[in-house]
Amino acid sequence: MRSPVEARVDLGAIAGNVALLRERAGGAAVMAMVKAEAYGHGLVPAARAALAGGATWLGVARVAEGLALRSAGVAGAPVLVVLSVPGEPYAEAVAAGLDLTVGAPWMIDELRAAVVAAGRPARVHLKADTGMSRGGTGPAEWPALVDAALAAEAAGVLRVVGVMSHFACADEPGHPSIARQVAAFTEMTELAEKAGARFEVRHLANSAAALTLPEARFDLVRPGIAVYGLTPVPALGTFGLRPAMTLTAETALVKRVPAGSGVSYGHTYVTERATTLAVVPAGYGDGVPRHGSNTLEILAAGRRRRIAGRVCMDQFVIDLGDDDLAAGAEVTLFGPGDHGEPTAQEWAETLGTISYEIVTRVGARVPRVYTGLPTVEGAADG
Repeated sequence: MRSPVEARVDLGAIAGNVALLRERAGGAAVMAMVKAEAYGHGLVPAARAALAGGATWLGVARVAEGLALRSAGVAGAPVLVVLSVPGEPYAEAVAAGLDLTVGAPWMIDELRAAVVAAGRPARVHLKADTGMSRGGTGPAEWPALVDAALAAEAAGVLRVVGVMSHFACADEPGHPSIARQVAAFTEMTELAEKAGARFEVRHLANSAAALTLPEARFDLVRPGIAVYGLTPVPALGTFGLRPAMTLTAETALVKRVPAGSGVSYGHTYVTERATTLAVVPAGYGDGVPRHGSNTLEILAAGRRRRIAGRVCMDQFVIDLGDDDLAAGAEVTLFGPGDHGEPTAQEWAETLGTISYEIVTRVGARVPRVYTGLPTVEGAADG
């Protein structure tokens, strides 16, 4: 169905970014994180593009995402579910060959019933909390988790195939927590190995660490935002990554208004003189942040234009001055910057957030249109 708003996703850029990450990983394998609809880019097409670029693993947050990949025919690569929640359909996950994360003893208990139903042992990665204080088990309780996992392995419940942790501050080069986490991960991994664990993969590095911390790459890196061409460390530049998403819209209405006209809800923008306004049919229901009112810029009629007034659920307004623009003409909200349009990183900096949020929040009613890799064009959005 036709839509006046489109998110154009360059799958070739995703594949190229993964190839760059693979080169920078120094021999470590690449797990492309495709959670949250591949950061808004589309789960299945982005996963296929990442595999085409050289990723050999895929990572998701939830079991449902992993099952969706398997249902779509993405069968050749290991898929790791990184977030464990009690009550998830673990029997289905195990039957589908998904790798699961064990960061607490309760997960082992849940897997006992799941593997009976699935008829096969679960593949698990033990998660160590090395200093982020979020998921995983900390150093004090780590030996007990390792012992429980190895006992379950001996009983045929699971196979311990990996060990993992996650950085808190890898996007802040030189932060003292980085070295502490690398040391803690190394110590906790060695403790598990001395207890009898035989890990296929050890993994700690996210996008920032994959690009900047050789000592953190181990056997596998888990880039997320960098897969989609957005820098994980803006202070260090783009690393040669190419943004994959371009958000466009067709103008709904163009009209002339007199000086002193209040624009949109609350009249937070008032025209200083007679001017031309254009209505863009994209709003916070599509992922344009409401707190971008009167601050965010877009590209229209060859120039940057600031949003005039409040962003509404389905639309916002720009002030064209005396420039001309026809109803139905295309405007670009953000993209790679090739034609002078803002990038998602610029939007993020304007709003005091991160580019991850900008692309991930693009709404489900905005169709994703895929270009760049003929072998995956036209794939379902996932």
